[in-house]
Amino acid sequence: MFDRQRLIDLFRERALKFGEFTLASGKKASYYLDGKQITLHSEGLRLVSDGLLDLLQDVSFQAIGGMSIGADPIIGGVLTAAGARNREMLGFLVRKEAKGHGTLRYIEGPVQPGMKVVIVDDVVTTGGSSLLAIDRIQEFGCEVVLVVAIIDRLEGGTANFAARNLPLRSLLTIRDFGLNPPA
Repeated sequence: MFDRQRLIDLFRERALKFGEFTLASGKKASYYLDGKQITLHSEGLRLVSDGLLDLLQDVSFQAIGGMSIGADPIIGGVLTAAGARNREMLGFLVRKEAKGHGTLRYIEGPVQPGMKVVIVDDVVTTGGSSLLAIDRIQEFGCEVVLVVAIIDRLEGGTANFAARNLPLRSLLTIRDFGLNPPA
């Protein structure tokens, strides 16, 4: 179901930009992968959702979530694709700041303490936003079993997750675009 080459083509057409950029990690880069150009596009989100479900086929978990706003469309897409496959799955969103009213929580959604969860991100560089999401969901009481991404820029994220005993799986890496990580 997952058309890897079509996803690469969509990124090239819509989301890969060249120039001078400062990434969320603070690093400077000569290219930028704008994941939201893909995850907020009907075909792109379908490809990503099917690909991530395939990537997670052998993983035992109850919920998928990540740092809001980047992970939001991915979570919705994966849940919809899981439903189409009759696969039970919950989603959750991690707030950057605690909700200022009501529950005052960082975690939103039907996830419960004790559940096994997967953290999702669109593009991983150093993994900083996913690491924050991991901290928040672990504080909530869940067990993170895996981190998944659409693209790994190959700039330290894998090592940062490994330092926390968490594997990273991605649909693509920057090498799929003929690019190499900085030396």
